[in-house]
Amino acid sequence: MQGWLDSITQKGLSRNSLKRIKSCITGIFARAKQQGYFDGANPADDTAVSPRAAEPQETYAYDLTEITPILTHAPEPATTAFAIAAMTGLRIGEIEGLNWEDYRDGEIHVTRSIWNGHETDPKTGKSKAPVPAIRQIAQRLDVHRLRCSDPKSGPMFATTKGTRMSMNNLLKRVLLPALNAGGIEWHGWHAACRGLGSNLYRLGVPDVIIQRIPRHSNVSTTTAYYIKTASPDVRIAMDKLESNFAESETIGRLEPISPKAM
Repeated sequence: MQGWLDSITQKGLSRNSLKRIKSCITGIFARAKQQGYFDGANPADDTAVSPRAAEPQETYAYDLTEITPILTHAPEPATTAFAIAAMTGLRIGEIEGLNWEDYRDGEIHVTRSIWNGHETDPKTGKSKAPVPAIRQIAQRLDVHRLRCSDPKSGPMFATTKGTRMSMNNLLKRVLLPALNAGGIEWHGWHAACRGLGSNLYRLGVPDVIIQRIPRHSNVSTTTAYYIKTASPDVRIAMDKLESNFAESETIGRLEPISPKAM
């Protein structure tokens, strides 16, 4: 098992990816042992991810100025699908799994996710929480519904045969060609979800509230992966700190340090 982990390390997988793989293998053998299909020590025990594994790459988050050009250049229904990701934080499988019945009372209710064509439950229990549909999303969904002959039920994104539309196929066949023609770089569906958290953060929304919109199980996930601070944010933060120090009455003048004190 250690040799196998070391061999896939050479394929360029990041340290975090390797840790998830090790955790998955550990769980598989533990479950197999519980069910009586395997007897003996778990082969993933006492293995370790190589310290030479690649560091995790910084993930991307779309800011507001990047979202508008995508919405402008992308044709329907790709525009509406991307808008849902960018303005509600739904994952690609959750968008693919949406039914018209899930959109009601000004909210999008997440009840299922689609993975490789198979229907599953959302990622976590908290993922089933409804997400408010802001005006821009509501307007797009109303127009999208009319374009689809005003259905009251069934897949929100459907093929001509009435089956669920694959978001990956929509990306390859519709969205990417349109963005490439417009010279717009694509960073992935999840960059839209991360962008939502980052954009809300820049608007002053507290972390615990941001956590509830993409429906993370804990706030640490939100702050670690879904809130990206750009360099202007850092500069603004340090400017605020500088101003507070300057205005504080508790900060006295710095006296020079004598050689004896050193």
